[in-house]
Amino acid sequence: MLFATSLLIIGLILLVYGADRLVYSAAVLSRSLGVAPWLIGCTIVAFGTSLPELLVSVTAALNNQIDMAVGNILGSNIINIMLIVGGAALIRPVTFRSDIVRRELPLLLLITLLCSLLLADHSLGRLDGVLLLAAAAGYLLIIVTISRLALREGSDTLTREQLAELPQDSNNTVAVLWLVLAFIIMPISARMVIDNASVLARYFGLSDLLVGLTVLAIGTSLPELATLVAGALKGENDIALGNVIGSNIFNSVIVLGVPALLSPGPFNPDAFARDYWVMLAASIILAALCLRKRRRINRLSGALLVCGFIAYLAVLLI
Repeated sequence: MLFATSLLIIGLILLVYGADRLVYSAAVLSRSLGVAPWLIGCTIVAFGTSLPELLVSVTAALNNQIDMAVGNILGSNIINIMLIVGGAALIRPVTFRSDIVRRELPLLLLITLLCSLLLADHSLGRLDGVLLLAAAAGYLLIIVTISRLALREGSDTLTREQLAELPQDSNNTVAVLWLVLAFIIMPISARMVIDNASVLARYFGLSDLLVGLTVLAIGTSLPELATLVAGALKGENDIALGNVIGSNIFNSVIVLGVPALLSPGPFNPDAFARDYWVMLAASIILAALCLRKRRRINRLSGALLVCGFIAYLAVLLI
């Protein structure tokens, strides 16, 4: 059991590191090919924090562990809002200024509601996957349009923070080497995570859904946590909060859609009956907090989010 736990932790660390290097390499190479930096920031970099969830969910689905894949997605979205955003606000109020962040929130709610229609029958089919990936394409088109307008106006803080975070000293040779290494590391580490999570699930008598909702969800949410902490330290709350919202959207459409295409099938009904509604409630609360005039998530709100997550975790474990 100790050996499996160690391998699981190592796998999660390698997975997150590989995702970071992949995003870095893609950003450098895209920039050298003449892709506009703002476009790299709102697509490649924004998607980067969802790569661990994508690799883990795809690996689980191909291993016929659809419950683990669905649990990872729902759990990551819940943790991103209730634990990560709530914890950050509890430590230090999260103040943001970006209009892009506020415009993304209705998209998050719409996509979350779309998921309810597809998950209600307790099964994921290939048609569901097609619909979700179509929604992903629509979201990317909308966010690119919004970002382009914001860049033209030159006033949105999220766009400026994204540009500042892009690698400046680009070396294509190094980027290609990191890209190759990332493509080697990530599948291996994802397999390590799934195999050892399965070992722990059997040892403790836990369901695949519960493992996905807790252990895997917390592990694959590390990039969002790192981004939020770094953003808070630098005073870049817009990019930190924008990454959480964008990650939840990508999780709901791409990370859920790809496993549906590759390995369709039924999943544990509890995922919809219990966990989906927690995810929806968390998304509605986040939207309500962010759409207020003050554009600030205070410590009280953060404390309520964290307490809500603790209560949810207690329900899962009991």
